[in-house]
Amino acid sequence: MSAVEAVSPQQLHSRQLHKFGGSSLADPDCFRRVEKILEQYSGATDIIVVSAAGKTTNRLIEWLAQLSLDGRLAHESFQSLRKYQQDLIENLIEGDQKQDLVDLLYNDFSEMAKAAEGPLSDAQRAWIQGFGEVWSARLLSSLLTQFRLPAVKLDSRSFLRAERGAQPEVDRASSWPLLKEQLIQHTQRRIVITGFMAQNKAGETVLLGRNGSDYSATIIGALADASRVTIWSDVAGVYSADPRVVTDACLLPLLRLDEAAELARLAAPVLHTRTLQPVAQSNIDLNLRCSYEPESGSTRIERVLASGRGAKIVTALNDVCVLQLDVPRSHDFVSAQRDVESLLSKKQIQPLAASSSADQHRIQLAYTGEVVNSVLEQLQNAGIPAEIRLREGFSMVAAVGAGVTANPVHCHGFYQQLRGQPMEFICESSNGLSIAALLRKANTSSLVADIHRQLFQAQRRIGLVLLGKGNIGSRWLSLFSEQKAALEKRHGMNFELISVQDSDHQWVDFNGIDAATVMDKFAEKATRYKESEWMGHLLNHPFDDIVVLDVTASTPLAAQYTELAELGFHLVSANKVAGSASAALYHQVQDAFSKTGRYWLYNATVGAGLPINHTVRDLRESGDQIIALSGIFSGTLSWLFQQFNGDVKFSELLEQAWQQGLTEPDPREDLSGADVMRKLVILARESGLALEPEQVQVQSLVPEALASLSLDSFLDQSAKLDETLEDWLEKARKEQGVLRYVARMTREGKARVGIEVLQEEHPLANLLPCDNIFAIESQWYRENPLVIRGPGAGRDVTAGALLSDLNRIASLLK
Repeated sequence: MSAVEAVSPQQLHSRQLHKFGGSSLADPDCFRRVEKILEQYSGATDIIVVSAAGKTTNRLIEWLAQLSLDGRLAHESFQSLRKYQQDLIENLIEGDQKQDLVDLLYNDFSEMAKAAEGPLSDAQRAWIQGFGEVWSARLLSSLLTQFRLPAVKLDSRSFLRAERGAQPEVDRASSWPLLKEQLIQHTQRRIVITGFMAQNKAGETVLLGRNGSDYSATIIGALADASRVTIWSDVAGVYSADPRVVTDACLLPLLRLDEAAELARLAAPVLHTRTLQPVAQSNIDLNLRCSYEPESGSTRIERVLASGRGAKIVTALNDVCVLQLDVPRSHDFVSAQRDVESLLSKKQIQPLAASSSADQHRIQLAYTGEVVNSVLEQLQNAGIPAEIRLREGFSMVAAVGAGVTANPVHCHGFYQQLRGQPMEFICESSNGLSIAALLRKANTSSLVADIHRQLFQAQRRIGLVLLGKGNIGSRWLSLFSEQKAALEKRHGMNFELISVQDSDHQWVDFNGIDAATVMDKFAEKATRYKESEWMGHLLNHPFDDIVVLDVTASTPLAAQYTELAELGFHLVSANKVAGSASAALYHQVQDAFSKTGRYWLYNATVGAGLPINHTVRDLRESGDQIIALSGIFSGTLSWLFQQFNGDVKFSELLEQAWQQGLTEPDPREDLSGADVMRKLVILARESGLALEPEQVQVQSLVPEALASLSLDSFLDQSAKLDETLEDWLEKARKEQGVLRYVARMTREGKARVGIEVLQEEHPLANLLPCDNIFAIESQWYRENPLVIRGPGAGRDVTAGALLSDLNRIASLLK
């Protein structure tokens, strides 16, 4: 969008906010990465909130401390910081704008030096500490404009209003009209806003405290009615444990808002309680992403408040202190305890964990070392009738997740791993969101790994969603009903069918659906849905994982695969559309599953139950190189041409195959060659070759006059197929061969599917009806191709292939 284009109300309503922390702006390369992110992920009216680059704020605080201690050190720090900021400008900005920014930077340092000549008030110190954000906003807005992404810098102090305090709160009522006025002035540019700062009624800078930049981002997002706030940092989001400590920790694509708030309350570094407050009080969609690897996945904070199933995250914290209150025996302990709870609630200084013992007349409160002295002072000033002692040297481990305190397996596993540990006390949160243990001198890294392994290797509950209950879907339901007990025993998991749907009706039951009754009860139990509504009906599921099985040939469903991945669902597909789409769409789906740590398996798309996809992929991943692929990839066309010898008309054979369920619901899918083409494209990609569908030369057996008819009309007029096929049969007789519909591909990108005349002794000709055959030529199998053959069509083998992929996903989840 150019600077003169108008912005529609829809665009304003869909405005997003992107927040970048100091680690995302640490050096010139970081700034360039941020520019690329905004080029790809932001719109022309989006808001960007920035922190100070790198450790700028810490360096400003250090300089302020040195002013009264060591003038020489202070001067060196001052010059070093100026050089750091100037180097950022020199490396990023070109033309006249570079000198303009350098001049502004020198003016800022001149003002700071002048202010430092005398005693500095608290307001002046806050003003100085806010310069880091000013420099980041100024530099980033110039960089974006330089790359033709028009942007303007905005100082948050021009509209955010707050008064000083331990944790200043933004006054929304007075801030909103001021921000609205600014947004009206800048409707045609991205707006880069300073984080961390507000202004009080006296016109002084008010710093928003710990994690103030994240808090300012969500409060600005709420005030600006942003549809989404994305906090970009050096991590992709929230993991089941610190991935630096637990190697198999997984990124959580979705996290409930109350779980996120509990994690923040326990001082996890990714989130802060105040950051989440504006999210809870608005319609903001909050996402956490990594600016270093934008495609590595994300965590979305959702507002779902359905019943939880247990722990999702194991976390730990060191540098924990305990305030121990010993109430004299002469005082009423319950009354003293009530006074303490009232004070903590009023002052909003809730502990990480707490324990009280009426027998010992003792209350213990755990806090981080950062805030414990402030809490101690407030307790002492409140006149609580107790001897208060500060104890240091503690650690905390916790399991977080809605319903964890009610999950007997997770509670038992957590307590079991703590046996033999130097434990002070264990605390279960009143809201059921966490269990926390306070420990003396413990190796929390090893303990977190042990608890993570104990909790998340317990029996997993897998919910299954079946899309399509037709020919293959109905057979899979029977097979699953027969194999469910064996499947659960094999993997130590619980598998429940929770949803079945056709093109417009869906049956959902999180308590489980008996697969054997689906075909009889579906009409009674299912309700109508529109487009992608069916996914929304699955969001509040109580399962560890969801596996969707797509046994349709639906293009609209294939278009929703990326959304399935983003929702954290696994996918088993017999639908060939996504695997044979354009390379861009195919890789988009692959990337979506990769980013979220979910699996997309599709062995059933080629060769039904034959392990062709696995074999080709394993060869490539083992270091082999595929040179050529050929074969008969359609069980339907295999059967038809095995039978077609002139005794029976081709159209009559087609009718028989359709009646027996050997064809797609519309047999033109088989006859057009599109199905074989898709399989060839899928295999090419498994082989590591970049083959687009349009690069495949396809011979269709469907006369043009029959292509657009209804299915019934096509079947009625299918005799028109016979004329062309009789000509091919005559050609085969003359060459003393047989007809087969063959797919071929070479590493050079030559690809064709169509009828060929083969000698009867040719490997591709000598098949049983319905058999597929795949001949793989590779560096290792050049002289003697690797051949895989067997039934390639039919509801039984395809249903079996789906169950095989489900088995494989279950193995990957262990």
